Amino acid sequence: MQVLFLGTGAGMPSKQRNTSALALKLHEERGAIWLFDCGEAVQHQILETTIKPRKIEKIFITHMHGDHIFGLPGLLGSRSFQGGDEPLDLYGPKELKEYVETTLRLSRTHLTYPIRFHEVIEGVIFEDKTMTVEAGLLEHVIPTYGYRIKQKPLLPKLDMNKAMQLGVPKGPLLAKLKAGETVELEDGRNVKSSDVTEPAEPGFTVTILGDTQYCSKSEHLSKDADLVVHEATFDGETEKLAKDYGHSTILDAATVASRAQAQKLIVNHVSARFMPEHEKELLKNMRKVHEDSEIAHDFDEFDWVKKDRKMVKITGH
Repeated sequence: MQVLFLGTGAGMPSKQRNTSALALKLHEERGAIWLFDCGEAVQHQILETTIKPRKIEKIFITHMHGDHIFGLPGLLGSRSFQGGDEPLDLYGPKELKEYVETTLRLSRTHLTYPIRFHEVIEGVIFEDKTMTVEAGLLEHVIPTYGYRIKQKPLLPKLDMNKAMQLGVPKGPLLAKLKAGETVELEDGRNVKSSDVTEPAEPGFTVTILGDTQYCSKSEHLSKDADLVVHEATFDGETEKLAKDYGHSTILDAATVASRAQAQKLIVNHVSARFMPEHEKELLKNMRKVHEDSEIAHDFDEFDWVKKDRKMVKITGH
């Protein structure tokens, strides 16, 4: 799993940052990409990456402010023009369906694939054999959701030496054992999965929060997460302004991650008022509250290292 920031700014594009968008690259886990928010010019940002729009399987929208949705119609059209024919699942507030259908209709954009709309409510909004996604209502000036993406425990690792010693032949029985089943050998003996496998490793948990002021739901969604992506539109000295606009400060984000005992915090949705020369001080203040914290920049990419259970930056600023 990799996390790629396509846009990390707040409100409107700037020379340093595009508007909000984040790609969760799940190539190993499901051969697909999940996109979270789709601000203006996201398809232009994608041109600078290896992402193929037809590989985007799901798009999750946190809320209906323009800096989180204005890039969506263009991306949907490009996915079609570039050969995308697989269904696309689109999750978001109830107004999202009307927005997408209206813009596509008025622009006479024909898609070669169906869109499956999912109105987001609190609780588990998606689950299959490998992943669950939980949504929670945050506190902003309009309804805004955060998402907790949890990978289910990985399949146990098969110890071939133990399996051979117990007389398990090569073939379908090995697959059943790896899947956690008990098998019966030709001589009538039963072999349990636990006899020939190492314990299943837990999967990753990533929390992606929409625009919000400090709230307990952010902590709930972030509990014990391996990574929390939290907006930080303001610094610690503009706390009142942050509350007035329903946003968070650097210190709010760090407090959420610390109280939730999350491993890594990456903040985005950074105001254009903060220039690169301000970041050293912002990071210093944030890391006093939560040590493993970073400020995201456009095109920063982080990789999930399973054996260390850590997010490691692989490209970017």
